Parts: sequence; structure tokens; C-alpha cells
Amino acid sequence: MLRDALIARLHEMGDSPDYQRLASDVLGIRGAPPDLARKLVSQALVVEDRREVWRRVGESICRDAPAAPGVYVLKDADGRPLYVGKAVNLRRRLRAHFAERRWRATKSAMTRAADAEWREVGSELEALLGEAALIDELQPEVNVQIAAPDLRARAIPPSLIRDVIVVLPSIEDDSVELIAARADGGWMIQRTRKSGADLAVHTQRLMKFFFGTRAFRSARVVRLAPLVFSWLARRGAEATRLDPHHVAGARELRARLAALLRDDRLFRERLEQC
Repeated sequence: MLRDALIARLHEMGDSPDYQRLASDVLGIRGAPPDLARKLVSQALVVEDRREVWRRVGESICRDAPAAPGVYVLKDADGRPLYVGKAVNLRRRLRAHFAERRWRATKSAMTRAADAEWREVGSELEALLGEAALIDELQPEVNVQIAAPDLRARAIPPSLIRDVIVVLPSIEDDSVELIAARADGGWMIQRTRKSGADLAVHTQRLMKFFFGTRAFRSARVVRLAPLVFSWLARRGAEATRLDPHHVAGARELRARLAALLRDDRLFRERLEQC
């Protein structure tokens, strides 16, 4: 490593190091005046010390990270969020952040990463929504895209921009995730047991989400439904879904969802419920 080479050469030179020679032999900078050469060597040592700390932080984070899909937040030593991301494999993605080859291209803010936290998820769509919601909430300084997604900037067939309930796997084996999206951009997610034990409560919430008062529907929430519609148009084309306008009320919606949860084909093939 550059740091080790500089320290070894400084040790060899004793009390009167030749900084011009160090700059030339180790840093590859020839002809620098003595004062500049000394400054360049000092700066290189500082940068290399930061690199070593960054490398150790990365090793610690990646050692603890699970090899599972999820959403993660990289934070500085004071707990401030630096970056929010998503991953199919959290450990692999975080290793990529801290790969040695990435050091030179790493943004200065990211070199301050001191810790990470993550949340495992059961599907790609849940990861997309979780990432966007955290970016809106935390406003991390490294993320470039911090505004809510815009339908006009996405190539989504008009037929898909409508109220929908998407049924997806959960990180918990005995549950599913119900992701609801409205054409006006509103969204919500609920985890419900496959047994149907809490389905009555959740269907009431879904009906209120889609058909509640205007004040309820316009409550401040980041409008992430475009992510749902965009995902359904591409990678989620075969996802199991329900149209809330095709049920007479909460009781029928509960019955439809209960039937889906009892079907052992769920998540293995598309169940036509639109």
C-alpha cells in the first residue's frame, strides 16, 4: 500500500527525510519544490489513513450484513445519513461500496461512512418503495434523486395507472405484503398473515385508503405509486393483483384476498384477479 511504502521510506531516512525524493519515488511527482513535496507527502499520508479507516469500516459492515434483499442506510460517525440504497443481496452490494478499486472514485462524503443499518424485504417492489420512502424522509446528502417519482417521466401504459392492490411475498414466511397504489400517487403497504387472522382489519384499512374522505386521501405522504405502476409494467408484469373497484365492499375484498392466500400457486404464477 502507498501508506506503508511512505512510512517505510520515512523510517529509512531518519530525522532528515528527503521529501522531494519521496514525492518522486513513491508518489511519482518529480521536480516538486521542497515545501510542496513535504505537503504532498503529508496529504498522501492523511488520505491513506482515511482509506485504512474506510477499509476497516467496510469490513465490519459487510461481515454483519445478510446475503438477502433489503434497503440500507450508510451513516457517518454522528449517525447522519449519507446514502440510502437497495439491494438484491445486501452483503454483496455493501462489499461493492467498500471495494478497494472504488476508493479513488468514492465521493468525499462517502469516505466518512462509519456505520450502516438495513432492513430485509421480501420483494423487489418493497425494496424500491422502501428506498424511495427513506430518501424522502432522511434526505441523505449523497443521493442524487431525492424528489418523488414523476409519472410524466416514466413510460407507463395508461391502462396500468389505476388503483391497484399488489400481493407480494413477505420477509416473514407466514405473511404476505399488500401494496396498495392509487392513480393519484398515494400508496401504502400492509403485512398480513396468510392464515387470514388479521385480514378483516387490513381490508378495512384498504377500503379507507381507496374510498375514504378527501381529507384522508390527501394527507401528506410522498407519492410513490408511480414506482408501483412502473414495476408492474416491467419486471412485475406477472404479479398477483386486485382491482379494488371490482369488489362491492370490505367483506368481498376480504373474501377475495382470503381465497388468494389459500391458493398454493400464489407467487408461482399470475392469478388473474384484475
